[in-house]
Amino acid sequence: MKKINLAITGCMGRMGQQIIKSARSDKNFKLVALTENRKISKKINGIKPSLNTEKAFKNADLIIDFTVPKCTFEVLKIASKLKKRVVIGTTGFTKKQENLIKTFSRKIPILKAGNMSLGINLLMYLTEITSKSLGNSFLSKVFEIHHKHKKDHPSGTALMLGKGIAVGKNKNFYKLIGKKFLNKKSFPYGKKINFNSLRKGEVIGEHEVTFSSGKEIITLNHEAFDRALYSEGAFTAAKWLLKKKPGLYSMRDVLNFK
Repeated sequence: MKKINLAITGCMGRMGQQIIKSARSDKNFKLVALTENRKISKKINGIKPSLNTEKAFKNADLIIDFTVPKCTFEVLKIASKLKKRVVIGTTGFTKKQENLIKTFSRKIPILKAGNMSLGINLLMYLTEITSKSLGNSFLSKVFEIHHKHKKDHPSGTALMLGKGIAVGKNKNFYKLIGKKFLNKKSFPYGKKINFNSLRKGEVIGEHEVTFSSGKEIITLNHEAFDRALYSEGAFTAAKWLLKKKPGLYSMRDVLNFK
């Protein structure tokens, strides 16, 4: 099997470093480009990082992007021009930016996921089913913990789970977003979906969805122990995306969840 020429953006970030590490031991991929939003003098894995340019992505079959929204759109503009596939693991997009990604997906295949983990995507699936089954008699909220370096809150995964609650109720997620708390020991349920984000230490990721009727509580949760699970998920997504036509896909499509 021919190796997939891979470009990684945000190569100095936590996920960028993890993807580089995982790529070394994955025989399906060949690293051909690494990029950052600033000049890096040292070589990484024998490759000198560059800025996001057409030259950097020219020889890539696919780009994996774990950066920030501003950088993601730099990448999408270039990828769209060069007809390169993109796997997006970046989070923190606004509704307007989400719609802009849809526009780019008309020209190139894009797979976007707030979380690449099999377990998290299964959790979202279960969240939808639970929300649909319980109906409006249960209130719900989402709690997440990440390392102290994570800038956005709620996390992309927490918002993804919130969207799962809304889908289960057949309602518009953006109209169901409630209060967004940061570093609170406890937080209330509400008529809308409330979120609480905790930032501490080097926690990789913990997510919890709870449903309460006032008489009983149902809890769904997931805890990540190794960042490698995200890079492995990204590689699974990348291999899957190579065979697809232009469009916007998710890990749900990869895992064939109905």
